[in-house]
Amino acid sequence: MPHQTPLIATIVMGLVLAFVFGAVANRLRVSPLVGYLLAGVLVGPFTPGFVADQALANELAEIGVILLMFGVGLHFSLKDLLSVKAIAIPGAVGQIAVATLMGLGLSWAMGWPLGGGFIFGLALSVASTVVLLRALQERRLIETERGRIAVGWLIVEDLAMVLALVLLPALGGVVGQGEDPSLQGGLPSREILITLAITLGKVVAFVALMLVVGRRLIPWVLHYV
Repeated sequence: MPHQTPLIATIVMGLVLAFVFGAVANRLRVSPLVGYLLAGVLVGPFTPGFVADQALANELAEIGVILLMFGVGLHFSLKDLLSVKAIAIPGAVGQIAVATLMGLGLSWAMGWPLGGGFIFGLALSVASTVVLLRALQERRLIETERGRIAVGWLIVEDLAMVLALVLLPALGGVVGQGEDPSLQGGLPSREILITLAITLGKVVAFVALMLVVGRRLIPWVLHYV
């Protein structure tokens, strides 16, 4: 078919359906996010009618997440996180541990393997920072102490998930021992420790780079331009 425009079609249909279902959800006194989710289902491959280009949709979704997280960064700073660290850090770590164990227990009761149950519980243990930020903004609570604690709590969860996602491939062999004969032996503990050290080094380097470049160099460049 000549003149195919999958990018334009995906953007147009996504925006139109998001607008329509978001307006309906708002009219029903439900969060517009519910309407946006329904719009995404309708343009997906599991419903009749128009099907968006899945590869393009995934890339556009990644761009959307980047922009939304940029919004989180505009409303929260390292100073705010440090001011609520006594509550946010132990609270987030405790919630992740409890929710992961609950998910692991549920998956064990359903007969799932240990590795799959662990990942399932880990996925249940975090909430959306962007969704919470949006809800706090609507209620004008973002600058309150409760708002700073809530956002700081979820930022700690986000950092923990980044670490978990990096370590999952390395730990996969160890978790899968006894479940798959091909994974017997797993990764030696030395390699896991090396992977952990490299990951922590990258995180420290990234934070240092952002504190120096993000707070000093980029504002200077923008002022110069």
